[in-house]
Amino acid sequence: MEREEWDAQCPYCGEPLTLLLDPMEAGADYSEDCQVCCQPMVVSVHAEADGTLAAQVRAEHE
Repeated sequence: MEREEWDAQCPYCGEPLTLLLDPMEAGADYSEDCQVCCQPMVVSVHAEADGTLAAQVRAEHE
């Protein structure tokens, strides 16, 4: 399966960013550094009812 682009916003600096979501990561949480401010954020990936991927991004210590 192919990775899907997903637009998000850094919970620290507010900058928009694009994440590449892997269908194999659905239901998983992982840590990724912001591409702008380098702060660690937690990405929670899930599959929507129609099969598309979505994610929630939050500060690591939230």
